[in-house]
Amino acid sequence: MSLENIIRSEFLLDPDIQYLNHAAVSPWPVRTANAVKRFADENVHTGASNYLDWLETEARLRSQIKKLINAPSINDIALLKNTSEALSVVACGIDWCDGDNIVSTDQEFPSNRIVWEAQARQGVEFRQVDVMSDEPEAALISRCDERTRMVAVSSVQYGTGLKLDLTKLGLFCRDNDIYFCVDAIQSIGAHQFDCQAIKADFVMADAHKWMCGPEGIALFYCRAEIREQLRLNQFGWHMVEDYSDYTRKDWVPAKNARRFECGSPNMLGIHALSASLSLFDEIGMPDVEKSIINNTSYLIDKLDELDGVNILSPILEQRRAGIVTFKIEAKDNTDIYANLMKNKVVCANRLGGIRFSPHFYTDLKTIDKSLEILSLSI
Repeated sequence: MSLENIIRSEFLLDPDIQYLNHAAVSPWPVRTANAVKRFADENVHTGASNYLDWLETEARLRSQIKKLINAPSINDIALLKNTSEALSVVACGIDWCDGDNIVSTDQEFPSNRIVWEAQARQGVEFRQVDVMSDEPEAALISRCDERTRMVAVSSVQYGTGLKLDLTKLGLFCRDNDIYFCVDAIQSIGAHQFDCQAIKADFVMADAHKWMCGPEGIALFYCRAEIREQLRLNQFGWHMVEDYSDYTRKDWVPAKNARRFECGSPNMLGIHALSASLSLFDEIGMPDVEKSIINNTSYLIDKLDELDGVNILSPILEQRRAGIVTFKIEAKDNTDIYANLMKNKVVCANRLGGIRFSPHFYTDLKTIDKSLEILSLSI
């Protein structure tokens, strides 16, 4: 099936809605809704009679994630509730020492800031670096020293859409024995992602943004060589090695990443996300990424033609992601945002401006209509 036919059959947004908010929460493809309906009907009519089949879906999802981020093994993948939980697993699992420091950007979403700030109770300094420069990676590296234990960054910044060179940062961290933690919620599902190439120690991302999945489920990658370096803080029946033997009194944490999953899996979320990821596998991430970058470039060019628009997102092509944030000078951008939403242009109010985030399936008519409505507000 052609990409055009896939888009037509999978995304059925109401025709009066211009959806440009995938950096927040994405609409579901039809196949995802159908997977949830089938799972719900199965629960109604047969309960958990087919639980072994559900476990096969769970195993398939881990394989899909392994392929999506190029993890070495499905054993490196844990399924958690959200990005914040995964970040907390890391932040509260490191054996910090008084005087250690963590280097990050000054643009992070609160989930990738609060967990690190909370380590101040252990004497850990959280260094926030201004990355609005020609060389943001150099700025981050320059703040590292012999007491730096962690570099924790978002692959793409939620507000500006700045895309970092993760390979450069990862190589530096690996060469200097520094943990490298990547919040990839604004990348996975939008761009090709290779956790091995970037030398990541930890990667996490929710399903509900660019992966077009549900809220309440997230991937967590932990490099096998350092898995046991994370102190466990959550315990339960599911995180032990022999989790199917309920009568066993002695236990040890699972050798694989299941050690980070303390309780029963989110089977509803697993079925939904597996369906969503099958769409990306069918299309191929190179084509998904190409379409998103084309939409981003088109949007930037069109915004540049409007008077009074100040684009806050990076203009350089290698720094672009799926996010374009802008301000209308000498105008109340809160009012402009409210007017856009009133006219069913679904977007976000970020950094005191407007954030548009088109996906691969977003057509140019949607962008043009949104800009037409915007122009009437300015």
